[in-house]
Formats: sequence, C-alpha cells, structure tokens
Amino acid sequence: MKVLIVDDEKHVRHAIRMLVHWEAYGVTEVIEAESGDQAIEVITALSPPVVLTDMRMPGKDGVALMEWIQANSPSTRVVVVSGYDDFELVRQAIRRGGMDYILKPVDPVEINEAVSKATQAWRTAEQDRNRQAMQAIEVNRMRPHYADKLLTELISGTSLSITPLREELRLPPAIQVCNAAVMSTTQLDADILDKYKTRRALLGFSLMNICNEFLGTSQTGVAFRHLERTDEIILLYWGEPARWPALLQDIHAGIRTALRCYMHIGVGSFETFPAGAATAYQEARQALWKRDMLQNTDWMHESSPARQTVRLPQLSEMEEELRLSALSCNASRVSMAVSSWMEAVAVLPLVTAEQLAGWNQELDWMLARWLNDRPGDTEGEELTDESSTIPALPVDNRGMLSLPLWKKQIENRLLAAGQALTPSHSPNNPTIRDIARYLDAHYDEDISLQDIASRFYLSREYISRKFKQEYGVNLSDYLCQIRMGKAKLLLLNDKLRLHHIAGMVGYQDEKYFGKVFKKLEGVTPGEFRRRHSANPQPSSHITHDLPTHH
Repeated sequence: MKVLIVDDEKHVRHAIRMLVHWEAYGVTEVIEAESGDQAIEVITALSPPVVLTDMRMPGKDGVALMEWIQANSPSTRVVVVSGYDDFELVRQAIRRGGMDYILKPVDPVEINEAVSKATQAWRTAEQDRNRQAMQAIEVNRMRPHYADKLLTELISGTSLSITPLREELRLPPAIQVCNAAVMSTTQLDADILDKYKTRRALLGFSLMNICNEFLGTSQTGVAFRHLERTDEIILLYWGEPARWPALLQDIHAGIRTALRCYMHIGVGSFETFPAGAATAYQEARQALWKRDMLQNTDWMHESSPARQTVRLPQLSEMEEELRLSALSCNASRVSMAVSSWMEAVAVLPLVTAEQLAGWNQELDWMLARWLNDRPGDTEGEELTDESSTIPALPVDNRGMLSLPLWKKQIENRLLAAGQALTPSHSPNNPTIRDIARYLDAHYDEDISLQDIASRFYLSREYISRKFKQEYGVNLSDYLCQIRMGKAKLLLLNDKLRLHHIAGMVGYQDEKYFGKVFKKLEGVTPGEFRRRHSANPQPSSHITHDLPTHH
C-alpha cells in the first residue's frame, strides 16, 4: 500500500515518516509532495490509497486538494495534519471527507491511530468494492439466463404469467397473437460445429444475437435459448402476421452471411397470446424435427399432414454384430459392421431428423448398456431431472443427411466404446478433466449425468467412478459446490429474489435449492443473506470491518 504525505515544510514530512509504524499498517511505500498541485500529479499517476495533507500551503491548499480528491479519487482516505486549530478548517476537512484532523506538532500516538484507521478503512471499502464488482459481473452474466427461464416457462406452458416478462423484456402493452420459430444447433453441418467445438455456448449466443438484431429493430419479438433443450434457439414473434415470413427470410440470410452456415427453421401457426405460445412452439418444433432429411427442400418448414409410416430398421437387430466389432477395436471390422446398417437406411423412402436423432439415442443406450454390464463395475451416482442432450446430426452443408458422415460418427463411437471396455488405469484422465471444465462453464443449466455421458461417449457409471478417482468427490457434489459458491455471491445482492437466484444457478425449484443450500452451508439462503448483508459505510471517524466471505 502507498501513502502520500503532502506538506510544504520538509521537516514536517520527515517527522511524519519517522513517527509512523508503516510496516504495521501494511504500507510499503511513502511518497512526498510539497504542494497540492504536486500531490494531484502523484495521485493521478500512482493512486495512493491514503493521503496525509497540510491545510495551508502555497498554490493549491489542503481544502482545494481535498475537493479534487472528492471529485476524482473518492476512494482515497485523507488525514489532515495542520498547525491551525481553526474550527472552520476542521469543518471544511470533515465536509470534504477527511477522516481525522491532527494538530502540529504531531503526537506519535495520534498520528499512528489516524494512519491505522485510514488504512483499515480503505481496505474495508476496497473489499466491499471488489465484492460489489464481482456481484455485478455475476448478475450481468446471469440476467439473460433469467429472461430465458421466463420465456422457456411460457412456451412450455408451465407459466402463463406475463407480468415478470413485461418487466424484464418491456413487452408491448397489448399483444394479441404470437407465433414461434425453432432452430437447433444439432442440425448444423460439421464444419460450423467443429469451428465452435469447444465454444458451443458462443455459437448459440451468436445465433441469438443475429436473430435479436432483426427482431429488436422491428420490436416485434425476441430470440432465446430453451433451458431444457440447450440445442434450441427459439424465436417468439408478436408482430403483424403478414410481416413474419419476410422477417424469417432476413434472419436466415443474416445467419448465412455472419456464420456461413445453412440453418433450417421450423415455424408454427399464429395463436392467442400468451396461452397459445406453447402450441405455436410445439408446432414449430415438430415441423423442424419431422422434416425429410433426404429431400433437398427449402430451409423453412411448417407443420404438414402425417406421412405414411414405413417400418424402420432397428439397431438392436444387429447389436451383437456391432458389439463384437467394438470389442475387436479393429477399424476395418467396425467399418464392415456399420456398413450393414447404412445399407438398411439408404433404401428408406423417408428419413426425418426426429428418426435420425432416435437412432442416435438408441445407439447411446446400447453403448451405455455394454459399459454398464462389465464385471466388477459399481453403481454410479445419478443426477436429478435427467434429460438427454441430442447429439449433433450427421448433415452436410445444406442440412441434409450425409450417410458417409454418419457412418464415420458411428464408427468413432464404437471404437471409443471398445477402448472404454478395456480402459487405461492412468489416474490422470484428460476426458474426466474435460468433463470438470464443462461443469464449470455450464453449472447454470439443467445438467444430468446422462447429458454428460452422451456428450463424452461414455457410460454414466464409468464417468461416476473415474470422476471420483480424479477429484475425490462425486460428480453431483462437484456440481453442487460450484452452484453454491455462485449462489452465495448472488445472495449478497438484496434486490435479487431467492427464486431468481435458484434459477440462475441451475435449480428450477426454489424449495429444492433451499434444501440443498442448507445441507451444504448449514443455514437457509435467507439466513445466509441476513448474516452477510453489507454493513453501513464508515463515518468520518469510525471504521467498521466487513465480514470476510469465503
């Protein structure tokens, strides 16, 4: 910590240097200035937390210096050291933020007490500033999550209350009808997904930004992410129905220009707002996922009559062949086994995105069962509210099914499963560390162990066992620790309601959040907030210590 001594008399500056026990107060550097003007230059360049200043000096005096500090460096703590026992000067010093008024000749006890008080006051205020800055950063980062939560509840039909939405999004006062459109990052081609492989959240954020540029300009809608289906970007539209197709055309063109990818969009029908928002969303989602992946159709998809069903091949019918090829860990044998499946799919008259995702899910279950059935495995822990993340679909740059790409994806998964069936016993597992980093970045989402298993091509039990070996705690406990750390920071903001905080750290149920918080912290969220509320700012003569938050 730096301290600045300002006095036009050199012997006074020297006396203060000799009398104060600087090291005891954490002061590492003492700087001197002969006038108020010189002091301003020093403060501007070095920002000393504490200034000891005379009142009567040539040029800019102590009063003028304190006025400048109040305006330009308000966090600086000032102690006046003056030879004038003048009530008006004392009053001026206190009005301008002075913490103490010490008379010359300087008394050693008084000057040390004043420096101790000033340095402690600055540290306390600095801790509070840092806490508030961290809190502001966290709240600003979480705010979009809260809006996404409200909108997800609306289109899911779980809440029709639009008062919070009106406050958060400043919705127009009289919305009569609405429509929805849905796009999914899992239906993008491999090139764009590889580009954002380790930054999938950034891809979703970029898509929302592009959509909101067009929707915001017309003030007719909002784009957001579905919190339970993290691959989905949803457009909720409340403008003129006649304008909707052209607006979607502009959005589609904007995505192609900005991201150089071809985005398929499902579109619903216009319904009454807000009750019909869920219907419009379901229609849009169904249109997107029931599109034909074999026909080179346009990018916009609307609900259509049910097509005639055909018998679909089942992966389970060739499970044993696939399992043996995986156990061989031989790429040629795996390729031959997968070719049989590709031939069965290639002759179908129709393949929808939904069917393709279903086959991928069937493969997930099959691989998980192989890994779970290994001798000697112990049961792994489960996470609550399971919901699977849909893997990226094997599509070309027009969003149509690519059989060669799909074949390669399945071969890679089978080979990975074969390696997992005979895992290495190395304690340093890079995949498990990747999983930990994923949890650190996505703690505010509804994450299940199945999500992690699907994303990293491993069984839930294998991940559970290896994660505990690597980190010494269960995966679910690791995730809870991250969430509670963020929750404690948010609880310091008295303006945030508990149910908002719960949603911000990944809990949709406030009561369950409170139960988990009390189990880990020993107190309820409300009690934690009351115990750790910020103390009032110190007065000109009294300094309070704020509690240290861990």
